[in-house]
Amino acid sequence: MSTGGPDLFVICKSCGSEVSPYITECPYCGSRLRKRAPKIDRQGRVSERRRRRPPAPSLPRLRRGEIPGIRGETRPQATIVLVVLGLVGCLLYRTTLVSLFDVAVIGKPASGDWWRLLTATFTYTNTGDALITLAAIALYGWLFERRHGMLPTIAVFALGGFGGTLASTALYPFPYVLGANGGALALIVAWAMPDLLDLRAGREFEGDLLGTAVFAAAVAATPLIGAGATWPADAVGILAGLAVGYPLARAETR
Repeated sequence: MSTGGPDLFVICKSCGSEVSPYITECPYCGSRLRKRAPKIDRQGRVSERRRRRPPAPSLPRLRRGEIPGIRGETRPQATIVLVVLGLVGCLLYRTTLVSLFDVAVIGKPASGDWWRLLTATFTYTNTGDALITLAAIALYGWLFERRHGMLPTIAVFALGGFGGTLASTALYPFPYVLGANGGALALIVAWAMPDLLDLRAGREFEGDLLGTAVFAAAVAATPLIGAGATWPADAVGILAGLAVGYPLARAETR
């Protein structure tokens, strides 16, 4: 073939004969050379249409129930709501809209003010406490919700967060309770239970238990800041995580 000019011939792949580039069948063996006659440009050269590169393969989002035993990919809606409520509670008391005495547990609540047990869980007066607790809720709430869904996530947080606030109010003579360190610890422990069971049984596990232990220690130490987090809330959160996470982990193992 000549460079820059028209192609003089092509080689038949069947018989190896030199044939014209402008025909569709080999005149010697009858083999098909191309589907249709080529187009000729003004210089007399064969101009072939370039084939488009096929699109890169991609997998769609996994839908609920598409593969038995695997939960569909969904947004962590419950975790997002819990974090947003914590951020609102972290900023709301700093405004003149509400007083800290209206949303936090400061002293024994009156019979008609028990709703403060709920609002106190989402109220923070210390930025460090809020950062540690909400980061743990965001990370381990998302991991737990991706594995078990929205309702178990809400249940674990409620047992650890609201239960921890209630226990602190009952145990302290003049309580000052804020934050959801109990709820954060409950989510951490519940998520880590499958890996803890695998570690105990000598099996391999995928989770980062060392990083999880650091997160749990940081959340458990928030009462040292003195911003309303309490030790009873830590204890209730750990117990709530064990109470919910252990049965779920055992069910997954089976």
